[in-house]
Amino acid sequence: MRFLGLALAAVLALAAGPAKAQTVSYAQAAGLLAQHCGGDIMNHCRGLNLGNGAIHNCLVQNAAQLTPACAANHAGIREMTEARAAAQKQVYKTCDRDVAQFCPGLVPGDGNIVSCLLEASKVVSATCTASLVNAGYAQ
Repeated sequence: MRFLGLALAAVLALAAGPAKAQTVSYAQAAGLLAQHCGGDIMNHCRGLNLGNGAIHNCLVQNAAQLTPACAANHAGIREMTEARAAAQKQVYKTCDRDVAQFCPGLVPGDGNIVSCLLEASKVVSATCTASLVNAGYAQ
């Protein structure tokens, strides 16, 4: 129960601030993980690849031996990267009206819809703007 409380506190502490602080890029997550869990990763997860959740799974399996800093932060870091991925998927739903209005004729999957929305950032809806920020596409 103490671990859950510490993890929740870490999430709240890391998520405090502007809307974009609720999500982190994979690079930012790797930096935070190195900062808070570097020693634990070296001790318990040496040689594992960062991809496919291997480090996360290793830290979960070794939860009882983690340092307090790692125990308090690693779950929150994972949640923020998952929130970023979910926000990126949600952009197209949240911004569909903005796309229709400001980016007519663009085909999803071409990779240019986000660019168009960013170019029209002064006129897109507040909801779309927040979605772009949470997805890591805008500041």
